[in-house]
Amino acid sequence: MFRSLLVPIDGSPHARKALSLACQLARHEETFLVLLHIPEALPHDPPLVWGVGTQAVEDSREARERQAQAMVDKAAEEARDLGAVHVETLIRRGDPTRTILEVAKARDVDAILMGSRGLSDLRGLLTGSVSHKVSHAAECSVITVH
Repeated sequence: MFRSLLVPIDGSPHARKALSLACQLARHEETFLVLLHIPEALPHDPPLVWGVGTQAVEDSREARERQAQAMVDKAAEEARDLGAVHVETLIRRGDPTRTILEVAKARDVDAILMGSRGLSDLRGLLTGSVSHKVSHAAECSVITVH
């Protein structure tokens, strides 16, 4: 039985399938489920000038923060609906592969369950997918879901 599972979520269908499988594995009352979201960061904060008026860069950052929090809250709610008892949510910044590996090690998780493809498929074609990199570098088991 798993004591703790890490599920990186990005809103993709593959991540949702990984969450569903993790919930099936986490139905044991003592299993902890850690949901991790790493918002994609733009290389710069562009001013948003289209629409009714301009939007301050600070507002766009706040909007992204609210969106990230809404995503992990929704995922946690879904996890609980699927039977997970202990659910924790984390939002971290940084390189997705490195961040997933750091959280997995810091939390001493038994396994990482993640989608085989996320929202950044195009970049993955050029640099290698996050799931592929994580599966080769993780110190714990990694289950990729198609």
